[in-house]
Amino acid sequence: MKFMTTNVTDTLFQDAINLLNQLIATPSFSKEENKTADAIENFLKEKNIITNRFLNNIWATNKFFDKKKKTILLNSHHDTVKPNPGYANDPFNAFEKDKKLFGLGSNDAGGSLVSLIATFIHFYDDENLPFNLIIAATAEEEISGHNGIEILLSKLPEISCGIVGEPTLMKMAVAEKGLLVLDCTAHGIAGHAARNEGENAIYKAMKDIEWLSNYQFEKKSEFLGPVHIAVTSISTQNKAHNVVPSECNFVADIRVNECYSFDEIINEIQQNITSEIIPRSTRLKPSFIEQSHPLVKAGNAVGLESYGSPTCSDRALMNFPTLKIGPGDSARSHIADEYIFIDEIKEGIEKYILLLQNLAKIKI
Repeated sequence: MKFMTTNVTDTLFQDAINLLNQLIATPSFSKEENKTADAIENFLKEKNIITNRFLNNIWATNKFFDKKKKTILLNSHHDTVKPNPGYANDPFNAFEKDKKLFGLGSNDAGGSLVSLIATFIHFYDDENLPFNLIIAATAEEEISGHNGIEILLSKLPEISCGIVGEPTLMKMAVAEKGLLVLDCTAHGIAGHAARNEGENAIYKAMKDIEWLSNYQFEKKSEFLGPVHIAVTSISTQNKAHNVVPSECNFVADIRVNECYSFDEIINEIQQNITSEIIPRSTRLKPSFIEQSHPLVKAGNAVGLESYGSPTCSDRALMNFPTLKIGPGDSARSHIADEYIFIDEIKEGIEKYILLLQNLAKIKI
């Protein structure tokens, strides 16, 4: 089992910084990640690592992969959102200032990705590794696309558990809220506004929205708190000022804790509102990893703190236990002049390695 030395960590760190600079300089909007996929593939090949590619997803297994051993996935994404209009700097010009590395994707999730790649390289040719490792640099995370980790999982060997790299200040996100989007339609009867005719669909929608804004689901999560509902848009097709609308549409954004299934949430809401409900998004389910899981225990041994994450990630698409953790801060994601502290990347590499070293001492 490989243990860290200062020289090894420094080399991994510098290689990670160099790769991150290259990724920042290469536009990689969701569905347009082919050039960053090329860069990651070439980087691994230069390290004499055999790589695999499917669409814009790059993955590799450790040198001494053994089907008899359990397999751990190390995953992060290389796509980015489009730059915030408030950028004062060139989003594709990676530069260092005040111990920070600036550039689009530096924090979300370039820092996590290059730190996980460095960690994989550290363990790559270890003959005594008690488990297998797979590194997967995937696409379309920012849009929850189908051609990222979701499609790649069918190509990978069986996974026992995983680490998902996202900016969490190297805290362990042991739980993550799911996203349920409901398209709701209140139905009324059209009529002439001046003659007080019809049945106003807006008023019916307002009553349902009021219920949604006040209702509290009973079960609260230790790490994620209660289910949160927000109505985020409302509209009618009616253009005439003097016609009572027969239909009013609104959208409910619901962040679901691990205490409920999506079906339970939908059934509870449908019993209490009159509007028609059509689920738009049901893929991003809540996730949770038990405190007794070896990954969490290994993190505890490193002194890593646990918390619940309100944001979604590719973790929601995985059907095995996962821990979301990585360098950087989620609050910096998608902001103008995005950055990550240089030392955060070094800390990320060191703590990822320590986490896996501790995991090797525990039976998965």
